[in-house]
Amino acid sequence: MSRKKAITFVVILLILTNILTFGITNMATIKSKDRVTIPRKEYEELAANYEKYAKAINLESYVKENYLREVSDEQLFEGQLKGLFQSLEDPYSVYMTKDEFKDFTEHTKGIYGGIGVIVTPGEDNLITVVAPIEDTPGERAGLKTGDKIIKVEGQEFTADNMDKAVKLMKGKPKTEVKITVLRKDKEGKNQYIDMNIMREEIRLVTVKSSVIDDGIGYIRITSFDELTYKDFKKDLDALLNKNIEGLIIDLRYNPGGLLDVCVDITDEFLDEGVIVYTETRNGERYYEKSTSKHTDIPLVVLVNEGSASASEIFAGAIKDRERGLLIGTKTFGKGIVQRIKQMSDGSGFKLTTSEYFTPNGINIHGIGIEPDIVVELPENVEQIGLDNLEQDTQLQTAINKMKEIIKK
Repeated sequence: MSRKKAITFVVILLILTNILTFGITNMATIKSKDRVTIPRKEYEELAANYEKYAKAINLESYVKENYLREVSDEQLFEGQLKGLFQSLEDPYSVYMTKDEFKDFTEHTKGIYGGIGVIVTPGEDNLITVVAPIEDTPGERAGLKTGDKIIKVEGQEFTADNMDKAVKLMKGKPKTEVKITVLRKDKEGKNQYIDMNIMREEIRLVTVKSSVIDDGIGYIRITSFDELTYKDFKKDLDALLNKNIEGLIIDLRYNPGGLLDVCVDITDEFLDEGVIVYTETRNGERYYEKSTSKHTDIPLVVLVNEGSASASEIFAGAIKDRERGLLIGTKTFGKGIVQRIKQMSDGSGFKLTTSEYFTPNGINIHGIGIEPDIVVELPENVEQIGLDNLEQDTQLQTAINKMKEIIKK
């Protein structure tokens, strides 16, 4: 198709897509047998739109005609959409194809086939492990917070194509996937570790609870998905019915999840006031607030470098509202909010639309939250929680501190 014909085709196409609007709102439009005459201003707008997208149209045509291998229209179109989001240089804003969006939403529902690891784009543009999910193949294989997944099934990946890597790590239970991990040793030298991991059906049990001696309750939350609040509320009520005198909530290696679920759980511990607020680039603020109904039981919250996003909203609200003590190490530092939207064809996207702030107006993105009491875990500790209390110095400190609070 010649350039002249291409221009004519696009202009006519644009006219046709806007004809109803123009016909209704602008009675100056004149129709004849094979022509549509519109006001100059409208024509100039259409011409400007063509000039804006002509380069992309021409490049797409050139690639299709000259690339070494055949490429489909769908492949090129999806690539343009992904490039639109990549141009933002924001690793949290991503366009997803239909299959990718389906995989993404599975995590929030609580069941999928894979190795059980939460990843995020790192500042070094590598796929970075936020945390392996507790009691999953990824955790048992030895994946750790901060590991860089650089290969999956022998293919090299960076944060730019993280979605493809995640999709490759997922699969049918009882099938194996090979990944290569980059990890820093104690001296800061690079280690390359190959792992062969057997996939399982990952059923995300995100809440576990128990009663520790001396009337102290313990709840561990590993992520915030659609089922988490229901499970948390059930466990909290059960512990309160056992007349516990203090509660430890463990958010270590909790990478976050659904904001509304986190807000509901936080609301269980705060009287009326702000839990978190978000702010758009235009300065518009949206507040999430707690109600007056809550439990006033003494509270200690455990956090570490794997506590991110929604976990930090909970921790930040508890700290700013002086509702309890934070113990552990500085949190991950993700203080931006993404809007998730599904398109009519099943594809979807995540787009960063706002920053979030703790009740005291602090944005922790790239910074994290410092705990009230800093306690480092020994380097050789590979498991945390009640099953390894002898080595879990952070949990030991939380228990001892709670005993002091209860005695007062």
